[in-house]
Amino acid sequence: MAKPNGAVSRKILLEKLTREVIGLEVQYTLATGERTRRIYLDSTASTLRLKVVQDVLDKFLPYYSNTHSLLHFGARLSTKEYHWAHEMVLEFVRANPEIYTAFFVGSGTTGGMNRVARTLREKRPERDVVITTIMEHHSNDLPHRKHFREVVHIPAAMASHSLGCVNLRRLEETLREHADKVNYVAITGVSNVTGIINPIHEIAELAHRYGALIVVDAAQMAAHVPIQMSGHDNPAHDLDVLVFSGHKIYAPGSPGVVITRKDLFADLEPQEVGGGMVDAVYINRYTQSQKFPDREEAGTPNICGAIGLAAALYALHKIGMEMIAEEERKLIEYAIEKLSAVDDLIIYGETDSSLCKRYGAISLNLKNMDHGLTAATLNDYFNISVRNECFCAHPYVREMVTMSLAEEAERLSDEELEQLAELHRGMVRASFGVYSTRKDVDALVAALEHITANKNFYREHYVRLPSGDYEHKTFRFDHKKIFSIQDEVEAFLAARGF
Repeated sequence: MAKPNGAVSRKILLEKLTREVIGLEVQYTLATGERTRRIYLDSTASTLRLKVVQDVLDKFLPYYSNTHSLLHFGARLSTKEYHWAHEMVLEFVRANPEIYTAFFVGSGTTGGMNRVARTLREKRPERDVVITTIMEHHSNDLPHRKHFREVVHIPAAMASHSLGCVNLRRLEETLREHADKVNYVAITGVSNVTGIINPIHEIAELAHRYGALIVVDAAQMAAHVPIQMSGHDNPAHDLDVLVFSGHKIYAPGSPGVVITRKDLFADLEPQEVGGGMVDAVYINRYTQSQKFPDREEAGTPNICGAIGLAAALYALHKIGMEMIAEEERKLIEYAIEKLSAVDDLIIYGETDSSLCKRYGAISLNLKNMDHGLTAATLNDYFNISVRNECFCAHPYVREMVTMSLAEEAERLSDEELEQLAELHRGMVRASFGVYSTRKDVDALVAALEHITANKNFYREHYVRLPSGDYEHKTFRFDHKKIFSIQDEVEAFLAARGF
């Protein structure tokens, strides 16, 4: 029997990998009394964990020890595997290990961006301006605002029918205007709101032309499309810094990761100090290490998190991110086609994939229905998990919501328009991972069609809380019946006679 070729075997491997995901078969009881399988469409917030990640961690934990020692077996094992995790990160993003280093930080991409902002402000103090965009998550906006004199926000450009990627013309104009004051351009690779992808290598060339660096927020990019930081035919396309987090790439609980050119962090005292980042400590002085990544990882690292992340990256790397991206492209285009046919439904951002490629997410609203009520109804009646509100990207969401209301402005009174704006002060986001299927999309579309046709029924069954959330008048979800830390510990102790 002939073996399948490489592409076929990798596709088979992807299918097997996506069938084995922790939490994919979770069931909940709904407001109707029916018990069904959850459809998880909240992967942009956090992906589910691949089973291979859990298996790797289960096999590692009996040998767990702290790192930075090779003189007992467990410590030697942990140290070597933790080191390999750094190497896997560099390989995954195709960053030359002679030029780049990777180090882990706490609190995901947010922790990484804060570290980058502090360091580059100190490294290039004469350049006190950062350029970012209206599309950014707060994690790729607020750290720059805190540490730099000025942050300039570039708008997204109009494509055919709606906003697309960042406006490159305005970006270059701003680079020219601020000239040698720009420290770096901070740009999302893939929007966490619309899934629209930005041309990061073209942006890198623009930034480098004006002596600026490029810092890429890859929180939503890493799980969906291939990344190449270095080795381009045009060296100006190489990226200077890239940040992402494992909880968005199938290893929930793992740390944030910073991949950076070594020279950008060298010759500075690390922003965080403590054990592991020094060569010697005396009463009146200490000598910081010059060795990467140790000098940037003060304290005991998140060893299990790093190992889980490395397992996810290696599995995805074996399959090939090009294949994963192509499969997701097809799913997103299918979803946009089906959702576009739903009455009274607004999809935000350009939907023509020939103009703007999308990965990961689609944000939407039902006309005359609050996003919170739509999300609650999808959960309580259809067991579909989505996210709502502004997704930590307030300016971008407000901009698109305002644009969507422009068509209504001509035929509505000011009072009616104000009420409509209040309803749509946020969005509903459906987001996808490698485990998402067309059946999931079909279920979402069918649910939205049913909600659209029965808006009054669902409005009557909910009360809006002061927080803006919606609570069902009669149905209650008691999470303690499913899981409680206290109850689990009590049961464990009781089984042992306590």
